Amino acid sequence: MLYTIIFAAILPAFLLVFYIYLRDRYQREPLSQVLKAVLFGVFSAGIALVLEESLQILGIVGAASTWLGAVWNAFVGAAMPEEAAKLLMLWLLLRRNPYFDERFDGIVYACCIGMGFAGTENIVYLLNNIDGWQSVAVQRAIFAVPGHFFFAVAMGFFYSQIAFRDLPAYRKSLIFFAPVVPHGIYDGLLFMANVTPAIAGLLVMAFYVFCFWSFRLGRNRIRKMSEESDPDNIKFF
Repeated sequence: MLYTIIFAAILPAFLLVFYIYLRDRYQREPLSQVLKAVLFGVFSAGIALVLEESLQILGIVGAASTWLGAVWNAFVGAAMPEEAAKLLMLWLLLRRNPYFDERFDGIVYACCIGMGFAGTENIVYLLNNIDGWQSVAVQRAIFAVPGHFFFAVAMGFFYSQIAFRDLPAYRKSLIFFAPVVPHGIYDGLLFMANVTPAIAGLLVMAFYVFCFWSFRLGRNRIRKMSEESDPDNIKFF
């Protein structure tokens, strides 16, 4: 059964890696680089875990019983350390990578890292809910894994914008905050639903609407960056 659980955990991430790989129209990345990016995503999950545990030990985040506490935990305790870990690994992967030669590549590599993270996180969640792992696997395949995918789309989109264009300093911060904000809202709605049962249904409905909106925005960014991809115009950090 262990192998079945691991397969169920990584399958959604694998399918989304395959999807973004096929969307790279011009110069598809070598499979070795794709696998390397996924492995970097696995490492990012370990880094994020260390950061999150450190924040708890320091008392910066903890159990929440109010909306404010739930939002704080969502942004500071989850979204920021997780996206910081992914961004670090993306930077390490691409800073001197000769295969990063067109705009769409930023999205490809960011999504591969995001899916390495999501697949690793999925394994942990399913093993921690062994008795009901099937329902957890389905829910995370529908929401959590695509969520990490589209957070990665936002990061990769702005990473390429920075690498290929001369942007003002304030826009460069979007490389971090563009994925952090939707990630924080995603977690925040669910965390708030846990501390306010009276309106949990409304918060869950808002969560569904937000997921639909963010997935649609991510799909549009994929289309836009694919159309703008230009392998002859590159500038590294």
